Amino acid sequence: MANNSLLNTPVVWVNKYLQAKLSVLGFATIPFFPTSPSTIESLTQTFPSGGIMATYDRMFKMSRSSFPHIKCEQLLYYFYATAENSITNMVQVTEAVHRLLNRGDESAVEVNDWCSNRRVNVGTEQQQDLLDNIFYFHDFKVYQLEETRDIIDFGTARTYGGNKIIIDFDYHIVPSGDDKDTTTYSDWSPEAKLTGNNKIII
Repeated sequence: MANNSLLNTPVVWVNKYLQAKLSVLGFATIPFFPTSPSTIESLTQTFPSGGIMATYDRMFKMSRSSFPHIKCEQLLYYFYATAENSITNMVQVTEAVHRLLNRGDESAVEVNDWCSNRRVNVGTEQQQDLLDNIFYFHDFKVYQLEETRDIIDFGTARTYGGNKIIIDFDYHIVPSGDDKDTTTYSDWSPEAKLTGNNKIII
């Protein structure tokens, strides 16, 4: 698959980085799911037994600069832990994310270095579709707007710990390969000018 595939997003790389780093805490690979419409009951059925999972929303921010190629985004994460040691697990996960990604450009340097040595498989183990990183991260911040930790009772036999974390980051896109650039990679070119009856009818 071409690296300029629309499946190659900065979210993929941030998620993979967090999965790798959080596994050091002793958790199995933490699944990350994009937020989708669901009932609370159906959501709880997907929770790993005795582990951690996360859902996320990608949010585009208004750029703070007139330069169009620096992109500003946020990732809103909801981390969940099942009943056993749920509070301890949430404290560990929250502190790990805070320490990893709340150091501005220092965090960005570490994420860029980590991504440079890896490819993401967006296919299957049998039929791989591999992507290289085409994003250069500038800055990361971590914060919360409202509650820091909830104990969530879903009306089931189990109780869950939950935590909401926002990751704010800036980046630009670079072409893959040897020809590195600091602007957005694009193959756009002007169309040939048509006149009169030769113009396309839409």
